[in-house]
Amino acid sequence: MFSLYIGNKNYSSWSLRPWLLLTELDIDFEEKLIPFDDGNSWEKFRKFSPTGLVPCLFDGDIQVWESLAIVEYLAEQYSAVWPEDKTARAWARSATAEMHAGFSAIRNQCPMSVGLRIKLHEVSAPLQQDLTRLDELWQQGLDRFGGPFLGGPTFTAVDAFFAPVAYRLQTYALPHAPRAQAYAHHLLSTQGMRAWTDAALKETFREPSHEEEFAQLGVIQKDLRESV
Repeated sequence: MFSLYIGNKNYSSWSLRPWLLLTELDIDFEEKLIPFDDGNSWEKFRKFSPTGLVPCLFDGDIQVWESLAIVEYLAEQYSAVWPEDKTARAWARSATAEMHAGFSAIRNQCPMSVGLRIKLHEVSAPLQQDLTRLDELWQQGLDRFGGPFLGGPTFTAVDAFFAPVAYRLQTYALPHAPRAQAYAHHLLSTQGMRAWTDAALKETFREPSHEEEFAQLGVIQKDLRESV
């Protein structure tokens, strides 16, 4: 059985990606959630991850770190990781790599919090540029391959990689096109995303540096998490 090391579900967008893929494809795995520490996560995570980061997957003695590497490792064993159609598969791999390496403004200016609702002080030009590209990319996938997922009728790795963005759009009420909004809502309604959301909202752990960052980015309008 696979073992997947992840961080807190409220915060960890990188952990969400392989966790959601394994869950949606009904691949058996053991979850090992290791909470973040304020300033000490690297030392703790180094016990199981060579980079001191999450996620990290174990398959017996085989260790795989970095979310994209985990996805490709799983794809060697499970064909459903990527779309069946060759064209859709090529597009999905490209879009996944773009998400992995790009969208820095969304990533940096809108860190993931499942439980908060935040009104940003501003939508910067780089953030708007990322949102425009996101709308374009999602529209392209849905139009070319027929939806309801980006690569076609079934959930695949490209959807897992954009799942944290669906949370960000919800948390910060970011402006986006109606088709993109419908896709984000569909993604949030999947069984795996509902399970992740439920677990994230039940977490009482608060990591100070994350919480301080949220407060600096905008006005916190709602906190849906269980009280500490």
